[in-house]
Amino acid sequence: MFKAIVAGLSALAILPATSLAGGASSGASLFDHEMRRLHSPEMVDLRERFAGQPVLVVNTASHCGFTGQFAGLEALHQQYRDRGLKVAGFPSNDFRQESADEAKTAEVCFVNFGVTFDMFAPIAVRGPDAHPLFRELARQSEAPRWNFHKYVIDREGRVIAAFPSRVEPDSPELQAAIEQAL
Repeated sequence: MFKAIVAGLSALAILPATSLAGGASSGASLFDHEMRRLHSPEMVDLRERFAGQPVLVVNTASHCGFTGQFAGLEALHQQYRDRGLKVAGFPSNDFRQESADEAKTAEVCFVNFGVTFDMFAPIAVRGPDAHPLFRELARQSEAPRWNFHKYVIDREGRVIAAFPSRVEPDSPELQAAIEQAL
């Protein structure tokens, strides 16, 4: 019996990445939101900005051991933007590592790391207060377990891969998933 369970789990591990999405989706519930840019009054219609594009969504924090990944995320943005990849960062204090001062969060992103990809105002990314965007990401794959959880979303709005914090932006696994989404 144990061998049958292990065999079943092994089979799940080799399913194609697109099976994470739980079926076809137009991305409607994923991107049907307006979000405020980080430290700005400007509102962004996510459907207008991201629909039909491959997107790398990351929940971020300014005071985390993984905060240095901003540099790698910016490098990914520069490497793939001409091929259509959008990178979107969503600061969150769900893990108690984000500044209560949005100006300080913006300084970490824009000044300390030179981020030019889309960064949005802080939101909840897990639990009952999670923003609907992150509830849909969790439905399609998994909720973030920590800061700098990465979701690769295809042009149809489906999560095709999700990576935990320890997977660096320059990792071959993440770059392979981005290439698949492109």
